[in-house]
Amino acid sequence: MKLLLLFFLSTTYFLQAQNTISFEEGMMSPAATINDIEWLAGHWKGEAFGGIAEEIWSPPADGSMMFSFRLLDKGEVSFYEFGHLIEKDATLILQLKHFDGNLSGWEEKDENIDFKLVKIEGNRFYFDDFTIERVSDKEINMYVEVSEEEGTSNEITFNYHRQ
Repeated sequence: MKLLLLFFLSTTYFLQAQNTISFEEGMMSPAATINDIEWLAGHWKGEAFGGIAEEIWSPPADGSMMFSFRLLDKGEVSFYEFGHLIEKDATLILQLKHFDGNLSGWEEKDENIDFKLVKIEGNRFYFDDFTIERVSDKEINMYVEVSEEEGTSNEITFNYHRQ
């Protein structure tokens, strides 16, 4: 019985975290251009963290796509993100910064969070612990590995629909 429970728990964890991949030391990012992911441009909306999540992605221009994100919860902005997806060294990197509802930055002035491209597989772009999946022309999923205080992590799914 213990063995069956252990198998179930380990399988459940694997299935929950199978949508993200970590960039490990020694890995090389695959070749990619911003035009490979131009389908992401547009206005996307969905539910997350008990509120409404919204992302707006610009069309590609000069090797970049900029985006803004906001989470609305209980009638106010919980937080924002601003960032871009850029071509760098013949591949892609996603960079972002967080801001609270009054635009106070979470990261230091000269710091941002970088997500290196790990691989492209079919309709999925796997960045370091962050995956963008094209479900259809009108639906996307984003999977993010979020660290918890106890040293554990949890994969969060954002399901968006084109507005």
